[in-house]
Amino acid sequence: MSDLDLLTQSLARSVKHWRAVRGFTLDVLAARAGVSRGMLIQIEQARTNPSLGTVVKIGDALGVSITTLLDYEQGPKVRIVPAEQAVRLWHTEAGSYNRLLAGTEAPGPLEMWDWRLMPGESSTSDPHPAGTMELLHVTAGELTLTVDGVEHRVPAGASVSFEANLPHTYGNSGDVPTEMMMAVSVPPVT
Repeated sequence: MSDLDLLTQSLARSVKHWRAVRGFTLDVLAARAGVSRGMLIQIEQARTNPSLGTVVKIGDALGVSITTLLDYEQGPKVRIVPAEQAVRLWHTEAGSYNRLLAGTEAPGPLEMWDWRLMPGESSTSDPHPAGTMELLHVTAGELTLTVDGVEHRVPAGASVSFEANLPHTYGNSGDVPTEMMMAVSVPPVT
């Protein structure tokens, strides 16, 4: 079987799966994605190879990544992310950073982060979609977590969870680096 055939079949399985998870009818998904119902039927029956633009529209409408839609590995999914492939999305010259360690769809996006905040530094986050939860565990130093203008001190060894649909800031008011692990769960698109 060719790679194209594998991708076509994977896309068919994935679109059917995620449409069922989201509870979308063909008509609802077609309207959300701006793709015809007939095109969706052909995709779900693995009878067409849609353009990348069409796959992007369907992924956006379902709230899943293109990678998720086109993943044709079968069997139990185990994905190991080597340390050197962790994605650093924010850093400062003083040495603060965050790294996206891993992510998945479960049933909405779920991410795991590694953070380091140097003394006196902070990182502000815009509000996430309603229903987004963050779970943090401080492994060193002390985190000053500000949610909707209210400060919360989280010492090493302690954990905190909060609804992240409000403005929030991760800060280090201490004199030693703050290190923490963070999981972010975003609700599925409905």
